[in-house]
Amino acid sequence: MKKQQVAHCQFSVWYPLFKQHTIKSSILPLPKNVIDYLLDDGTLVVPESDYIAQQTNADEDFEWSDDETTTTVTAPEFPDFTAKVLKAVHLLGGCVFPKLNWSAPKDANWIALNSSLQCQNLSEIFLLFKSSDFITHDLTQPFLHCNDQDSPDPVINFELVLRKWSELIPGGEFRCFVKENKLIAISQRDYTQYYPHILKQEESIIHAIQDFFSQHIQYRFLDDDFVLDVYRDSQGRVWLIDLNPFGKVTDPLLFTWAELASGGGISQTQDGPIFRYTTSDVTVQPSPCLSYRIPRDFVDLSTGEDANKLVDFLKLQKSQQEDDEDESAE
Repeated sequence: MKKQQVAHCQFSVWYPLFKQHTIKSSILPLPKNVIDYLLDDGTLVVPESDYIAQQTNADEDFEWSDDETTTTVTAPEFPDFTAKVLKAVHLLGGCVFPKLNWSAPKDANWIALNSSLQCQNLSEIFLLFKSSDFITHDLTQPFLHCNDQDSPDPVINFELVLRKWSELIPGGEFRCFVKENKLIAISQRDYTQYYPHILKQEESIIHAIQDFFSQHIQYRFLDDDFVLDVYRDSQGRVWLIDLNPFGKVTDPLLFTWAELASGGGISQTQDGPIFRYTTSDVTVQPSPCLSYRIPRDFVDLSTGEDANKLVDFLKLQKSQQEDDEDESAE
């Protein structure tokens, strides 16, 4: 994987090439002060001009104090950028799916109020972005896994991508691996679940994706090796969702990069691509994004879903208080 290949997979590079075959989107340049804010490791405070922040009384400064000092954290303001975002969201129907040049904050959907990447304003977008390791990777080390580290980094202009919100059924998403402009492998995108229709429609899914690739994608992209995510809707039509570098930075899902990169007999065993998918409930696997979530015990305590954990927690608190009182008496 070369640095230039990664640069070619930026949304603003491939979107104009395949605009008619993908979801309507808007691209906004990220101002430097917004980038600095996203990379700031300090307290998470979203812009208070947004209606969600207003609902939580964010029009006043947040104050955290102890016995010695008082720290005031002021919410940042980006009036010009906020106006552009709200206008773009409105033109895209009021709800959007946000991402940067390459990545979406899929590892941070747990922090959203709706547990979704669906956003209506800048506050919701910032909350996801500042909680996402994927977004931080885009901003700080997009060429981390490239094998030409001695070459200079391509110039990157960071952008906020807003995509019209579309309700995609996970069972209709597939990741396709292209080597030397040949479709060599297809993987079920959401391999953590078993979808019976995939088993029943295996041949028609392969043919639909092959036809879409040969008619609209093959030889039209800037590189010979790349990965594309597609969606097959209920009518059998295939849509382009994303383009990714052919290398370690992209999840190979039900394949390994060793077999994909070497060919490993993948393209020689049959005329078409190899198609892998979860074949039964027995083979269902945990989601790779679970490691980014907060511990389950915290969720149970905050929601009261596990009464035993709550009782144990209260007993611990009482014990600690009694210990503190004994120490004070002594």
